[in-house]
Amino acid sequence: MPRSIELLYNTITAINRFIFRGASLMMFIIVPVMLFAVVSRYLFNSPSSWAMELATLIFGPYFLLAGPYILHERGHVSLDLIQNSVGPGTRRMLEIINYPIIIAFCVILLFYAVPFAWQAWEYGETSYSSWNPPIWPVKLFIPLALVLLGLQAAVEWLRILLDPFALAHHEADSEAAH
Repeated sequence: MPRSIELLYNTITAINRFIFRGASLMMFIIVPVMLFAVVSRYLFNSPSSWAMELATLIFGPYFLLAGPYILHERGHVSLDLIQNSVGPGTRRMLEIINYPIIIAFCVILLFYAVPFAWQAWEYGETSYSSWNPPIWPVKLFIPLALVLLGLQAAVEWLRILLDPFALAHHEADSEAAH
């Protein structure tokens, strides 16, 4: 694989890994907030008007920002029954077909997500609940996550396309790490 592609691959993957680790820290907020919501509701019969909504608003960016690195780790839902029943060459061809589909999916969604996020920001959109927090910041994570996912899919595709053994190396690395 050309050195420039390898550098691009390592850079985008490192960025997504960093963002993934940062996003995973959001669980340290979500879990106590949800615990507070449950305890206040069922132990003290005093439901919170904000806790579950806050947990939901934080979970959105967590979910979105974790996706690109999970794609790298091959943690998304896949057709394992098919992939495990075919040889490495066919598996590689399936991956070569799969990544452009993911990239197209990201581009199509990005086409709709950017105006969606822009409009939310422009109007200062809130949730219209009794707590009424701003939700436009959460909506800004949608196009960001789509760009990161599309970039990760692109470099994964290039790696598999240019290095016939990339898939085998990645699977060996994953097995060694576990």
